[in-house]
Amino acid sequence: MKVLMFSTRPHDQQYFQAALAEHPEHEIAYVEAKLNLDTATLALGYDAVCVFVNDDVSRQVLEKLQAQGVRVVALRCAGYNNVDLTAAGQLGIAVVRVPAYSPHAVAEHAVALILCLNRKIHRAYVRVREGNFSLNGLIGFDLMGKTVGVVGTGAIGTVFAQIMAGFGCRLLGFDISPSETCRRLGVDYVPLHQLWGESDIISLHCPLTPDTYHLVDGRAVEQMKKGVMLINTSRGAVIDTQAVIRGLKSGKIGYVGLDVYEEEAGVFFEDLSDKVIPDDVLARLLTFPNVLVTGHQGFLTHEALQAIAHTTLQNLADLATTGKCNNLVHPQ
Repeated sequence: MKVLMFSTRPHDQQYFQAALAEHPEHEIAYVEAKLNLDTATLALGYDAVCVFVNDDVSRQVLEKLQAQGVRVVALRCAGYNNVDLTAAGQLGIAVVRVPAYSPHAVAEHAVALILCLNRKIHRAYVRVREGNFSLNGLIGFDLMGKTVGVVGTGAIGTVFAQIMAGFGCRLLGFDISPSETCRRLGVDYVPLHQLWGESDIISLHCPLTPDTYHLVDGRAVEQMKKGVMLINTSRGAVIDTQAVIRGLKSGKIGYVGLDVYEEEAGVFFEDLSDKVIPDDVLARLLTFPNVLVTGHQGFLTHEALQAIAHTTLQNLADLATTGKCNNLVHPQ
């Protein structure tokens, strides 16, 4: 299958080129540009496009791709909120994804954010490099005995819960489809308002759907414990960022760790070190000493990148040979 990969970064090309050794039937071309209505013309003559989280796969873009002969959209990620699945189905374009590349990668990154925020590692690192060994303002807390709320207990949320159980935490869960693995682990499934109200740490691991859009809004923040730690490694729009900023300013929220951001397209995955950050909300977030933002790197491990490349190429091979694939995404 002839494939054009959009939003390519060096690690994408490195791992996909290695995976092609096992899938010589595919031919991949790489472009750094994001997929949108203007760049869709680049896909002329290709059977498939390979896209990532911030590519535009809306109806207009899909119509343009279909008119040029593209029949497959291969997501090299688990989420598919950026794809108009209804339009894809109507146009006869198959959409495939990588549902479980490495739940450990994202779950461990969420834990890293917790540990870093709690023990002020990011602040201590900067101080020590400047010769400041003062301990003022670096007091953290023991994780043992703290209540951790896990919103979304799929593969990633389950691994996260397992790790936090190892710290001796009490675990609360919320999911429309509770996990028996989590129940056996000791996760107590409770209504969302109870999870907000009792958790010392809340970690979000749910997909972005119409039901989870701005799940953490002003009302949710008001229900939370004073000084709560909020972690998001799922999708940015699960959080109403303005509501979280108000919670930070009032002291209701004590810590925020984000690997995703609602308006990250055009900012995340880019080097803006010599530019002014164009997003005023993100710039405001970055002024808080108790906020830690990473640039959507939760998935970025050797094992996860290998799995993403191999699964994506296998998805394409399955479609090419049988017309079927276990990782097809269907309209809701």
